[in-house]
Amino acid sequence: MVGKSRYHLEKQANRGFRGYPVATIAFYGPTSDFASKVAVAIFRAENEEAEVLERFFSAGSDVRFDEAIGSQVIAVIQSHAVKSVVMADRIIGCPHEEGIDYPSGTACPQCPFWASRDRWTGERIH
Repeated sequence: MVGKSRYHLEKQANRGFRGYPVATIAFYGPTSDFASKVAVAIFRAENEEAEVLERFFSAGSDVRFDEAIGSQVIAVIQSHAVKSVVMADRIIGCPHEEGIDYPSGTACPQCPFWASRDRWTGERIH
């Protein structure tokens, strides 16, 4: 999403809340330096579950800088007439899903970097 799509998404996010539907965009990766997954959720109203949850993956390129994936994210947002975008400014955790890819209540065995870190700050938890 390094080109037009990244610029477009950041511009939308910087506009702030403009009403519903809201799209949230979150990046995930095995470390804080490489995003291999982006998740896009669409919320129609406050206090409701996400109506749409799309995930895009890349093994070779960082999804934050992949123009093809960025275009797909924009297509999802546009197809649901999103008015507001909220986008994480960093990678916020492991791309694997607890309870699906590894047992609930345990650390992901594939991403030891996140085992002892706060997902929002990246700081070590003691």
